[in-house]
Amino acid sequence: MASRMATVVLAGALPVPPRAPTAAAGGTKFVVWTKRPSFHHGIRCGVARAPRSRPQHASSPSTAEEGVLELLKSAVAAIAIIAQISVALPANAVLYSPDTNVPRTGELALRRAIPANPSMKTIQNSLEDISYLLRIPQRKPYGSMEGDVKKAMQIATENKEAMLASMPAELKEKGSELYTTLLEGKGGLQTLLKYIKDKDNDRLSVALASSLDTIAELELLQAPGLSFLLPKQYLEYPRLTGRAVVEFTVEKGDGSTFFPTAGGEPKSAATIQVVVDGYSAPLTAGNIAKLVLDGAYDGATLKSVSQAIIVDSETGKKGYTLPLEVMPAGQFEPLYRSPLSIQDGELPVLPMSVYGSVAMSHSEDSDEYSSPTQFFFYLYDKRNSGLGGISFEEGQFSVFGYATDGRDVLSQIKAGDKIRSAKLIQGRERLVLPAAASAPAPADPTLAPAES
Repeated sequence: MASRMATVVLAGALPVPPRAPTAAAGGTKFVVWTKRPSFHHGIRCGVARAPRSRPQHASSPSTAEEGVLELLKSAVAAIAIIAQISVALPANAVLYSPDTNVPRTGELALRRAIPANPSMKTIQNSLEDISYLLRIPQRKPYGSMEGDVKKAMQIATENKEAMLASMPAELKEKGSELYTTLLEGKGGLQTLLKYIKDKDNDRLSVALASSLDTIAELELLQAPGLSFLLPKQYLEYPRLTGRAVVEFTVEKGDGSTFFPTAGGEPKSAATIQVVVDGYSAPLTAGNIAKLVLDGAYDGATLKSVSQAIIVDSETGKKGYTLPLEVMPAGQFEPLYRSPLSIQDGELPVLPMSVYGSVAMSHSEDSDEYSSPTQFFFYLYDKRNSGLGGISFEEGQFSVFGYATDGRDVLSQIKAGDKIRSAKLIQGRERLVLPAAASAPAPADPTLAPAES
C-alpha cells in the first residue's frame, strides 16, 4: 500500500504585457505580476437599453406612435442579440474554451506530462473528457460519458499486450495488476459505467479520480527514463530522468503558527511536498534535486512578492549557468533559451498558470537563462490573469514541478519565514550526476560574448 501511495504522489492567451522587473536578493530578476485594467465597465449584459423619452401630450398622436415604434425596434434588437448569444455559445463553447487547455491542478498537469504509450494517453484523454462533461450545469450528457468509457475499455482490451510490452521486465507483474484494476477493480472502468447508468454524479467523480490515478501509475511504469536526447552542450549538467519528490519543512520567522485549513491544532512548522518533473524539465529538475541533496536550502529565508514566494540560496552562484528550459505541448523535447509565444498558441507541458506551480527565477544577465539557485512558488490567481485564465508570463519561466501536498500552507507564508529543511524523499535513483557534476554545472559556452 505504501509503495502504491508513493507512486500516486509522483503521478500526482494574451500578448505579454510590459514587465516591471524587480531585483530580489542576490540581483536575480523576478517579475511582479500586476492586474490588467478592465475595459468592460460600460457593458451591461450585452443588451442595449431602449432610450427613455419624455411623456408625450395626447394631442400629438404621431409623436406617440414614433415612440412606441422605437420601443418595439429596441425590443426586437434585444431579442436578436439574445438569440445570437444562445446560438454562438453552446455548452461545448464553454467547455472547450482556452481555459480547458491549461490544467486546473498540479496533479492534472503532472499526469499529462508523463511520456507514455499512445494507447494509454488516448484512454486518459477519454476519461479526462468526462471530468469536463461533469461540469455542465443541470442536465449531464450521460450518453457522451458512456461513449468515452466504452472507447477507453475497447482500447485497453485491444492493446493490452502493447501497453505491457513497453514496461521493463521487472515491472510487468505490477503493470498487469494495475491493468486488471483499471478494467475490473473498484473505481475502474466497469464501475464508471455503472455510475453513469445510475446518474450518480458524486460516486462517478470519486471513481473517475481513482481510474485516472491508476492510469498515471501505469504510465509511470511505461516511462523508465527520458524519451529524448539532451543537447551535447548540456550533457555535463545534473539531470533528473523521471520524477522526484522534495519535502520542505517551513517555520514561521516571528514564532507564530500555521493554521491547517482542514481543521486541527495550529503547528509551529508545516510541510510542503513538491513533485519535481524531470520528464519535461530534466536539467532544471536535476539542478534542484542536487541542490536539495547538498543542503543548499536548509535555513533559507523566504521572501514574498505579489503572487509568489521566493526561495534562494547562496550556494554555487559563481560561474554557474542554467538555460531556460520549457517543453511546448505536443512536442517531445524541451526548448532551451527560447520562451514560448502564447500569442501564437504555444502552451507549455508544465504550465505556470496553476496554483502552487514551482519555477526558476530569471538570471540577472538574461531572460534566456534561469537563476541557478533562486526559485519561486507561484500563487496563481485567475483574477489577475488573461483570457482563458492564462498567466501573462506563461511560457517565460522554467517550471519544474508543483506543490501537491501542503498547498494550503503557501497562502500563510510571509516574508521572513524560513525553510527548516529540504529533503529529497523520493526519486534519488533518477538523479544522474555526471563526473563533472560533483562540482557546480559548467558555464554555458554560448553565454560568452562573441569575439570582435
